[in-house]
Amino acid sequence: MSDKKDKDAKPKKKGGGMMLKVGAVVALLGAGGGGAYGLVAAGIIGGGSHGKEHEDKNPKLIRKGEEDPYAPAAKEGEKGGEGGGKDVEGEGGSEYRTAYFSFTEDFTSNLKDSDLLVQVSLACSTHRDYRVILWLQKHELAVRSALLTAIADTPGEEVQSAEGKARLQKRLVATINKVLTDTEGFGGVDAVYFKTFIVQ
Repeated sequence: MSDKKDKDAKPKKKGGGMMLKVGAVVALLGAGGGGAYGLVAAGIIGGGSHGKEHEDKNPKLIRKGEEDPYAPAAKEGEKGGEGGGKDVEGEGGSEYRTAYFSFTEDFTSNLKDSDLLVQVSLACSTHRDYRVILWLQKHELAVRSALLTAIADTPGEEVQSAEGKARLQKRLVATINKVLTDTEGFGGVDAVYFKTFIVQ
């Protein structure tokens, strides 16, 4: 009788082995799908850009004679330029057009470690599109504040020489570009000019 029980009794199958295999396959598919999604989302593989490079949205250099897409439209009856005539670009010099911005008010400040007082009227220039000028207009208050700080941090003896004034101009360019970079993500000012420079 015990032989019959042993023959009739079938060994129990373990269902855990098959479930483990199915679970492993599902886990691998999930990991692979997640990895592929991450690579596509990062732009490393797959569509998205369709072979195009990331477009640079910063202000572009404008060559002489090129149209600036951001320049304000001429008012009725004006043809461009200050005299109402067509802008004329010279053959020599830089290949890029220069646009200027004049600050509306003078800058007056004490100088560092000195009893001297300086009063300057400033302008700056860019070879890039008109967005730089628009940003200067938009953020003139922040730019003025940063420029006054930079001027006040200038030693009195530095403004007495041409070399010192040239160093000050470079610092002022860096100051303006820092404000524009902090506010708009790009600087673009190439030079600062002294329209007046009085030291007392």
